[in-house]
Amino acid sequence: MKPKSQSSVAENTIIIYTDGACTGNPGKGGYGAVIIDGDRREELSAGYKLTTNNRMEMMGAIAALESLKSNSKVKLHSDSKYIVDAMVKGWAKKWQANGWRRNSKEMAKNPDLWQELLDHCKIHDVEFVWVKAHAGIPENERCDRLAVAAAHGSNLITDRGYAG
Repeated sequence: MKPKSQSSVAENTIIIYTDGACTGNPGKGGYGAVIIDGDRREELSAGYKLTTNNRMEMMGAIAALESLKSNSKVKLHSDSKYIVDAMVKGWAKKWQANGWRRNSKEMAKNPDLWQELLDHCKIHDVEFVWVKAHAGIPENERCDRLAVAAAHGSNLITDRGYAG
């Protein structure tokens, strides 16, 4: 039997799944997010005229975190190694500290979104978890459907941070 302190922490953890999609790369894109907070379940999605798959993956995570109340404990699942590795291995913080440079010759891509993601991680206690795409995980599959539908939707918005 688990000690009460561990089980109460788990009960207070908000579970998030996110995914991004693009019709080309770059191309029309969309993101999807599923947020599970106890008995409450919320789905988010949006579509963009011209963007990249990585930006959509990041925007899904950002939109989900933006929707939360302050100081939430979060377990965020993503099938994007780009996001999970950059956050778990500390790459994004290192890029930020180095003026968004990956190394002496190369700038980090998507610094606007990395900054937003890092800012949300100062507000929330976020654990990033990688999940295999298209592996039958219901919430991840739902995010994929939301993202694809958003990318193919009407009234697509402009990704102001995408430089093309």
